[in-house]
Amino acid sequence: MKPLLLSLATVLACATASAQPEPQRLLEHASFPRLAASELAVTPPANWVVGEPGRMQLKPRTCVGNPDRAGLRQRIVAVATQEWAWFGFNVDDLHGQTLATEDRRPETSESTRRFPPLDAGEVARVAETVGGYWAAIPDADWIWARQNDAWRENGLGGRWRDPWSAAFISWVMCEAGSGALDAFRRAIAHHSYIDQAIRARDTPDDLALFAAYQPGEQELSPGDLLCSGLRPRYRTLAERRSQLGMGARTHCDIVVEVNAAERQILTIGGNVRSSVRMKVFPAAAGDTGHLAPAVTNRIIFAHLKLRSEPIAADAVRQTPTLQKLSCTLPTAPASLASAALTPLPPAC
Repeated sequence: MKPLLLSLATVLACATASAQPEPQRLLEHASFPRLAASELAVTPPANWVVGEPGRMQLKPRTCVGNPDRAGLRQRIVAVATQEWAWFGFNVDDLHGQTLATEDRRPETSESTRRFPPLDAGEVARVAETVGGYWAAIPDADWIWARQNDAWRENGLGGRWRDPWSAAFISWVMCEAGSGALDAFRRAIAHHSYIDQAIRARDTPDDLALFAAYQPGEQELSPGDLLCSGLRPRYRTLAERRSQLGMGARTHCDIVVEVNAAERQILTIGGNVRSSVRMKVFPAAAGDTGHLAPAVTNRIIFAHLKLRSEPIAADAVRQTPTLQKLSCTLPTAPASLASAALTPLPPAC
């Protein structure tokens, strides 16, 4: 295990380490409560929905802009980290995962993919949270209506009707202070804001918060986004540039730490095995000297860079959530003050 994983294992020693049971559990470890507004000013996603699964409705909302882009970076990391904690500190270590061939892993059709059923009780517990993520997207009622139909027809143990990873990113950006759509295009699909960032790179005075680069082309900092493609399986940003505006199955995660010493990059994303999870990417320095994810079983083709100054490379360790964790659990000071996971001294 990598150092961060060892630290988390110590912090969460009471959690089970057994293989995932059937049906699939969404919260693999104990959920850590969200912070009070006085500690982190975030509106819980469940506040943006009403009703129960099958009859759930989204409340309309707007997203206020944060003029302090350095502050926006830190809030993006803090908001994402709180959701990761609420889903149970789940971590996927991607070290050792490589492509099946030099070019790419074999395609897997939807008809041959097999997913275990979800735990119906846990689906009910997280339904308001996922619904709240969708509420950050303008005019998303229609897609949530499809989810209600799926629950009424198939019960709560079925898979989510539509992927909600872009909804998670949209909600994080909204709560962090991304503002209007011309700054960040919150949408049901990642390619909407990927394309916005590609166009923004060509227009320096564009209002968009992010500009798109090939991974390794620019310095990576917490608050940036890393994106991969499933269908098409993009290898380069140029491949997506040639298909601007076309539908694509893509996925983006939020960078929360860039660890040059360990050659690894930590990200947090939504709808990763139906939960919010951290990924630990092995990293390598490119021709420019900047770290980028090494080749794993999914190629990262785009680095969406927030147009602001970088913040501390270990920003995730300084978030209110991990600071609160070190104050709450008896073993937290020893484990979180280790060389692997060293937050600032907690204000307990």
